[in-house]
Amino acid sequence: MSAEGGELERTLGFLEAMTLGGGTMIGAGIFVLPGIAAETAGPASSISYAIAGFVALLAALSLSELATGMPIAGGSYHYVNRALGGLFGAVVGWGMWTGLMFASAFYMIGFGQYLVEPIPFLDGRVFVVGLGLVGLVLLLGVNYYGTEESSAFQNVTIGVETAIVLVFVAVGVFFIEPGNLEPFAPFGPRGVLATTGIVFISFLGFEIIATVAGEIKDPGRTIPLSMILSVVLVTGLYVLVMLVSTGVIPFESLGESPIPVSDVAVVYLGSAGVVAIVFAAVIAAISSSNSSVLAASRVIYAMGRDGVVTDWFNVSHPRFYTPHRAIAATGGVTALLILAGLEVEAIVALLAEAASFSFLVAYSLVHVSLVVFRRADPEGYDPSFSLPRPLYPAVPMLGVVLSVVVVSQMATLVVVIGSGIVALGVVWYAAYTRGRVVSEGLLREAIRGEPAQPYRVVVPVANPETQHDLLRLAAASAHANEDRGTPELVAVNVTPVAHPSPLQNVEADRAEHGRDLLENAHEIAAEMEIDLRTRAVVAPDVGEAILDVLESEDADEVLLGWDGTLESEGHVFGATVDSVVREARCDVALVDLRGGSIGTPVALVAPGPNGPAVAHQAVEFATVDGTVPVLLNVQPSGTGDEAAAEERGRAVVTEAAEAAGLDPDEYDIEIVVADDVGTAVVEAAGRYDTVCVGLSGRTEGSRIPFGTVTERVVREGSGNVALIRGA
Repeated sequence: MSAEGGELERTLGFLEAMTLGGGTMIGAGIFVLPGIAAETAGPASSISYAIAGFVALLAALSLSELATGMPIAGGSYHYVNRALGGLFGAVVGWGMWTGLMFASAFYMIGFGQYLVEPIPFLDGRVFVVGLGLVGLVLLLGVNYYGTEESSAFQNVTIGVETAIVLVFVAVGVFFIEPGNLEPFAPFGPRGVLATTGIVFISFLGFEIIATVAGEIKDPGRTIPLSMILSVVLVTGLYVLVMLVSTGVIPFESLGESPIPVSDVAVVYLGSAGVVAIVFAAVIAAISSSNSSVLAASRVIYAMGRDGVVTDWFNVSHPRFYTPHRAIAATGGVTALLILAGLEVEAIVALLAEAASFSFLVAYSLVHVSLVVFRRADPEGYDPSFSLPRPLYPAVPMLGVVLSVVVVSQMATLVVVIGSGIVALGVVWYAAYTRGRVVSEGLLREAIRGEPAQPYRVVVPVANPETQHDLLRLAAASAHANEDRGTPELVAVNVTPVAHPSPLQNVEADRAEHGRDLLENAHEIAAEMEIDLRTRAVVAPDVGEAILDVLESEDADEVLLGWDGTLESEGHVFGATVDSVVREARCDVALVDLRGGSIGTPVALVAPGPNGPAVAHQAVEFATVDGTVPVLLNVQPSGTGDEAAAEERGRAVVTEAAEAAGLDPDEYDIEIVVADDVGTAVVEAAGRYDTVCVGLSGRTEGSRIPFGTVTERVVREGSGNVALIRGA
């Protein structure tokens, strides 16, 4: 999100998610890669696909939990960035973006090959690359116009394509020659594992579901169901396709063909079968590339949102609600990769393996991230799908091991290219991202284990740029209560939306506002040596939203900024503030910062339930400038016995201070005896920089009483004013 665009919309249902995920997997990988796989593993390439599918299933399980806990655009990149911090986020973000573009270029080259090979007058690289570029331009137009339109296109193409593949398998099993399957594994286990790395690109579709999670309706149900189901079904289909392909014609012949499935189909389906396969291969390449472009653009969009790259990418189209700049950048780089296909057959295998490398690295870090989230248990992370025991921690542990094993068997050139992309992420983080993103992830919290009981101060912030002093006060309040718990500051920003649509991806708003708050409040938190968290909420009613945050955070105190206005439009302090002051179940401090520095605070202590809260608040505020607060009580002269009046006043102050748990050396006492209590209070308060005064303990229906003396202090005082209401 940025000020220039709108949020992404939630328009994708279960069918669209399945076609994005399954459609990408039943894509060019099933029509182009069988030849390459057969050449390196023989008939045992079916085992390679089964292993790759199992590795993908492990990743899908971990991703399902993470995606339902944080249904936001970015997929694996976002989860790693949130769990492990900006360094790993940059590595995975660049890896995923480049990997998806490698995959898209691979699919479009396959698209060109299947069109060129059967037509005699078309030949050579120029036609393959040219057709790939034409297809890419059409897909960019579809994605630019809208995700829903892109998914509708997927639904049609995937349905036709899947039907053709099912016919290919169902008929082909009757034409398998057992002799062609011998020897089953001519290149041994090493060949099978090496081929697993090549064909892993065929299983990237489930990641695309997580990457567009910010646009999926009912994400808690749709994401895990579509992810897991698509991987299981497609793995079974791939195994059957490879058994049929290597069983119908010898694997040596299959490995020499750029259009292997077409060569198999001609054996038992004739020319009509070839036409059907070519048609299916063409639409498979288009649908797979479409999904990859869709996902890649969301990755760079999310990186812009998190400050990993420039937020120029983090803009959605004001009319179509698509990340149009991210789509354009993704299309431009993908076009260059397609143009790089000087040797078409070589570039196909290289692009496939490079994409697989990037995602295997990403998935190994995703598994680690799941463990970090489980241990850190951050606020707001409440996945609707969780791995049960014994799947946790077995799934993430096994997922990391198998990902590393598959990567270790890849070709040296691929490892070099993949390592170069990892190095790009590290260098980019050091040169650009590190100074712009202040989030350190959750790794440190996960290592520490169960956090100590916090003393939590919530401070609603409307504009972080103008709320520096308010945040410092909140930090001081939390820090002054270390004896009651680990000090923690929660900065909250509420974006009012009159009529929020259930289709709107409000998570994008939350992430953007949270990033801004973190950047603005980090300096204050570091200065005060206090833990800081941020929350950003989109809601129709700001007051209710703040109350919800206070409840969910189990806040000890809330600090509200206020402009000093009284009795406006039927409200005492304003609609938002009134509801919080009236209903919050924690201490409330309403602060009007009109006088500059906090200086020496004075607490106007009077008998009543708010006396201890007022005294304690003055002590908290005094820590900002290192002063000693004054606890002031004004007594009426009445009987004329001034000594007795002073004794009564001192008793009131002492009782309130003891109730607040204050030590005598934490404050000074001042007692004033006067005929006119109100005037004396105002005059005495005027000698101090900041005045803390309690709200009245009386009740007047739904009204918030503040008393005549309090009103005079607010209206006539020139310094800072804090109105206090105890829990």
